[in-house]
Amino acid sequence: MGAQFWPVTENFAAEVGDVDLSQQLSAEDVAAIRQAFDRYAVLVFPGQDLSTGQHLDFARHFGPLETSIATHRTDTKLRVVAEIADVSNLTPDNKVWGAQSRQRMFQLGNRLWHSDSTFKHTPAYASLLYGRSIPPVGGHTEFCDMRAAYDALPQAMKDKIDGLVCEHSIFTSRAKLGFTNFSAEERAAMPPVPQVLVRTIPQTGRKCLYLASHAGRVIGMDDAEGARLIEELTAHATQRQFVYTHRWRVNDLVIWDNRQTMHRGTAFDDLRWKRDVQRATVEDVANSCVQAGMQVDLQAAG
Repeated sequence: MGAQFWPVTENFAAEVGDVDLSQQLSAEDVAAIRQAFDRYAVLVFPGQDLSTGQHLDFARHFGPLETSIATHRTDTKLRVVAEIADVSNLTPDNKVWGAQSRQRMFQLGNRLWHSDSTFKHTPAYASLLYGRSIPPVGGHTEFCDMRAAYDALPQAMKDKIDGLVCEHSIFTSRAKLGFTNFSAEERAAMPPVPQVLVRTIPQTGRKCLYLASHAGRVIGMDDAEGARLIEELTAHATQRQFVYTHRWRVNDLVIWDNRQTMHRGTAFDDLRWKRDVQRATVEDVANSCVQAGMQVDLQAAG
């Protein structure tokens, strides 16, 4: 029969049926999934019983894999392989972390609206999050459609932001939570990077906002003015009419296009319930400024 697609809304988020991701996919199914991914930006595959290897094999259909940011951390051991981003609330021995866990403080940043890895020079293209253990209440993931949000902007705002570049840093998002305890080694390993504020998606030609909690300033603007602009655009993009909320079930795999969406995790009792969700992340083809034909030197920009 082949993969079947059931849209949540006409053009944003769809569930996928009649496909078993633990098996080798046909070329026709891969092509159909890629086409649906470009259209809906968020795809939900329920009831997938996957090993880590099968999870990663499916991700490779979308491109080369990232290595987890945890490899740059000096305070934690990996609980999973380096190609998996561990966004669980578990210690390396699979116990729920403690209230004072540094890892917990770091992971709370996932509750801010963001797009994955915009703090890396080459950001993320696709993220594939797999739910191995889900709390009975809370712990949802919200996604906002940055294409629809861009389309809804007044023309004057579109003209204002066209061609603007933001500085992104993992330390910017964590500072918003009051978490600034990073070593010089960690900071050196993850310097700030430039990313465009508006992207054009090659596969569709659509424009979309490109924002994240990692964005700290707008190049060429006064810092306070730039921060207000980022805050205004984020508030606009995350209005309810642009948001799909995913309520997790065990063995859901959700894949989203980081170029066209932002997302955030919602709160749950993370000191009580296990939430083991693991992410494979596919790199974009290049930095967003490079793709737009722009040369940006953050040091020269001041």
